[in-house]
Amino acid sequence: MRSKRAAVIRFPGVNCEEETARALHRLGLDADIVRWNEGEGLLDCYDGFVLPGGFSYQDRVRAGAIASREPILETIARAAARGAPILGICNGAQILVEAGLVPGLDGERIEAALAPNRMPHRTGYHCAWVEVVHEGKGSFLARAFAEGESFPLPVAHAEGRFVSREEGFFMKLLERGQIPLRYATPEGKATDAHPFCPNGSTLGAAAVANRAGNVVAMMPHPERAAWLHQVPDGLPSVWGRKKARLRDGEGSLFDAGPGLAVLAAFAGAVRGEMR
Repeated sequence: MRSKRAAVIRFPGVNCEEETARALHRLGLDADIVRWNEGEGLLDCYDGFVLPGGFSYQDRVRAGAIASREPILETIARAAARGAPILGICNGAQILVEAGLVPGLDGERIEAALAPNRMPHRTGYHCAWVEVVHEGKGSFLARAFAEGESFPLPVAHAEGRFVSREEGFFMKLLERGQIPLRYATPEGKATDAHPFCPNGSTLGAAAVANRAGNVVAMMPHPERAAWLHQVPDGLPSVWGRKKARLRDGEGSLFDAGPGLAVLAAFAGAVRGEMR
């Protein structure tokens, strides 16, 4: 029986494929970096797909818009339809939303968008560590996180605000468990208030899933928080305290960071492990 394999898709301009594949290897997956223009037959041998972060096609038109029209998205859509786990991170999330694979409440039409950040006193690209909280059991992330569990992750984007022109649409998603991650206060309470929500996202949505829960589009970067050495010194959380204890000889810089559990949930879904 062959081992489970995941493809990390390299679109022109992405820049997080190497660290994403490295983390998946640590988690026991055969993870390959696959170019966006590889033949369909090659992609059909993979059990899951990750669309990593970066700036595909220089974010021209809208972030993710051009990449979402590439033929490879048709292959990924067929994989999603048969239940394969799909994870889009930052630019990858934007691609999935632009392709209509997320949230997919009404077929595969485009129902949402990732709009420019909305922040007091400034616009544009924003990079920071934020707290997110897991809510709902409607995605493969429930393999790794309990209801109401919060943890820190970094964000780095200019167009990260989940929106829809349909009033009340995101409330429908929330009620269906299709918003598995929301921005939160340091105490773990979901919020859309700045600065805890860094971009003005509707209902503080940090991630959105499809109806079946096997496709997740998330704006924070778990691969940039996969190892303890990536956690900032002095981060006000249990993870910051773990990092501080390294000075006393407790643990290793290469211990798991808060983002590794996100990728572990994806890896578990690829392997078909029971929750």
